[in-house]
Amino acid sequence: MTEPKRKVEKLAGVKGMNDILPQDAALWEYLESTVKSLARAYGYQNIRTPIVESTSLFTRGIGEVTDIVEKEMYSFTDALNGERLTLRPENTAAVVRAALEHNLLYDGPKRLWYVGPMFRHERPQRGRYRQFHQVGIEALGFAGPDADAEIIMMCQRLWDDLGLSGIRLEINSLGQPAERAAHRTELITYLEQHLDMLDEDAKRRLHTNPLRVLDTKNPALQEIVGNAPKLINFLGAESLAHFEGLQTLLKANNIPFKINPRLVRGLDYYNLTVFEWVTDKLGSQGTVAGGGRYDPLIEQLGGKPTPACGWAMGIERIIELMKEEGVKPEVESCDVYMVHQGDEARAQSFVIAERLRDAGLDVTLHCSADGASSSFKAQMKRADASGAAYAVIMGADEVAAGTATFKSLRSGLPQESVEVDRLTECLIDAMVSSAELDEDDDDDAVPPASETRH
Repeated sequence: MTEPKRKVEKLAGVKGMNDILPQDAALWEYLESTVKSLARAYGYQNIRTPIVESTSLFTRGIGEVTDIVEKEMYSFTDALNGERLTLRPENTAAVVRAALEHNLLYDGPKRLWYVGPMFRHERPQRGRYRQFHQVGIEALGFAGPDADAEIIMMCQRLWDDLGLSGIRLEINSLGQPAERAAHRTELITYLEQHLDMLDEDAKRRLHTNPLRVLDTKNPALQEIVGNAPKLINFLGAESLAHFEGLQTLLKANNIPFKINPRLVRGLDYYNLTVFEWVTDKLGSQGTVAGGGRYDPLIEQLGGKPTPACGWAMGIERIIELMKEEGVKPEVESCDVYMVHQGDEARAQSFVIAERLRDAGLDVTLHCSADGASSSFKAQMKRADASGAAYAVIMGADEVAAGTATFKSLRSGLPQESVEVDRLTECLIDAMVSSAELDEDDDDDAVPPASETRH
């Protein structure tokens, strides 16, 4: 008597940590390549930091009374040496740590950019997950409002390059520590006068991080925070000059913006300029990018006082916007699909496929799903669905004659048989001729009215 087969339980991914499937990968690749081109255009170099860092990096850099450190970090103790480690919740502190550790600022300021996964334990919602991906830039060693303006303009260029619309810029200035301290005193006094109306989150932050109360999303608190003392009224001459310098540069470059006195950002290392890019197309999660100036951070992490600014944006949210706008990047397909029938033809097809790849062509070689040989008809169906420009066919007749047959899958041209040694040359010639015909067709097209008026 045979034992009944045990049912194997299916495994699922961790909640809030999503798979990126092939049908979405084209959007991700398009976004990442666009960001790479943008960074190169502005002189930024790529940097890659570890996913795991010492927990103290984030408690010192981000701030112990921030939501990220208090509630959202994935932290654990290394079982081998007892070290406290954390999956990075953001990357600015890690980039600064790397710059200090490897003396990147020894020979002057640096423009750096990164892309990769971050981790925060929060409630998953649209465009906001526990493992999420960010692209960001960090300009280290630049003190003036011109650096602030440049990184903001980079965002605007990215929206234009991606074809995204309806993303608004909001800016504010947090001034310097002494100015914030004076504002903090008055803000606490004001909030204490409305203590019975504050929610539990606001009460918790009242004496530890009162500035974050201004960023509350609680509708019941909007009038209270709207009437709260405004930090901008506490700024000194230098801070105001920096903020006005930023506005002048943005206006000169036709970048529209709104001053939002309640914009504070969620991390302790910010000073002077802060900004966010927001949209109404993603529901409550309307911020798609944010950043600002963080001059104190490098000294906080053990370096010499050094100015810096940067931004980060969530890739998942940008992908959602791209879908909303109907952005459909061209999906790259292979040049050639290899069709074969019989053992000898299959062996020969492997040789031919490698020769074609040596010549720079992208080749998909048919492999059966069940190990059995598929019919020519079934394989040609797969070839057509692959998006390949040409199918190369190898059967018993071709093997016997030392030839290969190739057929255009995107035109009505008849198939051709050529000697195997001439296949690469003939395929490339056919592709070049086809491309030239396409260009001629474009040239023969009727030009738009705007081009025919002169």
